[in-house]
Amino acid sequence: MSMKIGIVVFDGIIPFHLSVPYAVFEKALSPAGTPLCTLTICATQPGALKTNAGFSIVVENGLDALSGMEVVIVPSWDTPNHQPDDELLAALRQAHAAGAKIVGLCMGAFVVAAAGLLNGRQATTHWQWAADFQRLYPSVSMDKDVLYIDEGDVVTSAGTAASIDCCLHLVRQAWGADIASTVARQLVVPPHRQGGQAQFIEQPIQNTRQGDSFSRALDWATENLQQSLTLDCVADKACMSRRTFTRRFQQSTGSSFSAWLLNQRIVVAQRFLEKTDQPIELIASEVGFPSTTSLRRHFQKQLNTSPSRYRREFRGR
Repeated sequence: MSMKIGIVVFDGIIPFHLSVPYAVFEKALSPAGTPLCTLTICATQPGALKTNAGFSIVVENGLDALSGMEVVIVPSWDTPNHQPDDELLAALRQAHAAGAKIVGLCMGAFVVAAAGLLNGRQATTHWQWAADFQRLYPSVSMDKDVLYIDEGDVVTSAGTAASIDCCLHLVRQAWGADIASTVARQLVVPPHRQGGQAQFIEQPIQNTRQGDSFSRALDWATENLQQSLTLDCVADKACMSRRTFTRRFQQSTGSSFSAWLLNQRIVVAQRFLEKTDQPIELIASEVGFPSTTSLRRHFQKQLNTSPSRYRREFRGR
């Protein structure tokens, strides 16, 4: 049975913000090629809505269509000081109370916060509007330096491209790393960026046909996770000094090498758990964790679950 996802739009929406969740989730297909979710677009007032690009879109569904949705996405908002309609806020609260995951992409976090669903929680939004968010919603802990924050039943993301990362995270959470990677390949975007990665990246990793020595070194590292990879050995593969490699890595990824390496190991471990019956002890070894205890500890910290529970829950989806 496909997951039901509702997307809330509004007058003056930026078309790209609407297209992000639609483009990501419509490409989530089963191995047999059937859609894994159904998407429903709705608005407070259905009918013709203007976009900021000068053309209109026609929305057939009102907010009552959110009833029964498993995920409700607010893909953006127009201005920080525009208070959402009470009807929209009530619909979000009702959907959340009924068990739906509420997702605020970019400035959509303002709408989720206005509904009271972020009180006492962590959230993020586009860095440009973070100060306005803190002013309007002081009970929410704002982190303007990350790509997205998953609080379980409520998720928020930073702007534009970070919304793609957030939606890919939700795809991976629902249907696994392989399907998320397939969607990412179709969109020609990286398959996974950690939610905690910085919003600012000074010099993105080159994605040329041949790649440079830095890119090739990272490719080599991802293919040899079972080895005891150190910063020095990967820097050596890149033909760089430790200092130069570290600086380039921070500029290119917005993350540290150790955090990136840990994330690679977690993602590959997820794939093993999803696709094989290999013992967890063997998986830990194959992805480079020194022990099953280490794998379990990092799984709990990053994914808030254990490897065995992750496998059971994924197989049960």
